[in-house]
Amino acid sequence: MPKINHKYLKPFKNIFILIFVVFAVWMLFFDANSYLIHRELNTEVDDLEMEKEYYRNEIEKDQKAIKELSSDLGVEKLAREKYYMKKENEEIFIIEYEDSIPKENKND
Repeated sequence: MPKINHKYLKPFKNIFILIFVVFAVWMLFFDANSYLIHRELNTEVDDLEMEKEYYRNEIEKDQKAIKELSSDLGVEKLAREKYYMKKENEEIFIIEYEDSIPKENKND
């Protein structure tokens, strides 16, 4: 029988090292508070932080829009620009540039 090199197995003969290795493996992979679960939860927290920042920016934009629309001039500006409304006895001319007009397909 060939002689097996016991140089690498020698530390595992100590019961304390063996218990520590089993404990470390258990805590890293199998426990409810394992490293894998912590890593997954940390990525979820990071995603939620980015989502929170996005919604903060959206709230700021909406507050600016509400502030603009709280005055009569803001409402009038919105009505004219977005909905093309006009006052009585007033004409509106909409100028479109060539690059803003969608091109038609000649293959149809």
